[in-house]
Amino acid sequence: MKYCLIAAASLFMLAGVAQASDSLCQQKADAIKHEIELAKKHNNQRRVNGLERALTEAQSNCSDKKLRSAHQEKIAAQRAKVKEREHELAEERAKGDDRSKIEKREHKLTEARSELKKLESSSW
Repeated sequence: MKYCLIAAASLFMLAGVAQASDSLCQQKADAIKHEIELAKKHNNQRRVNGLERALTEAQSNCSDKKLRSAHQEKIAAQRAKVKEREHELAEERAKGDDRSKIEKREHKLTEARSELKKLESSSW
């Protein structure tokens, strides 16, 4: 019984190590496979076809370095967008004549910040 527990614990540790060492490309491929399954469940053949092409592309041309680089570029672009939205909001507040425009700018800024947080929390 003691040996079974030790063996089980070892298997769980190995599974955790294997999962942690998955490359970013493998994580991306797994995510695409998951999306394919969802599209198949919803009988969305066009999405399945597109995702299968994306999976083939990811498996043949993916490198962790490329993914990290592209991800950092997306983050930089989103940060620039947040700055732009902040500037637009500041201009609208300086004018101060139309509350609905200010609320619209605030909403856009909130969306941009949310997207930035989402990108920063993602690995690829």
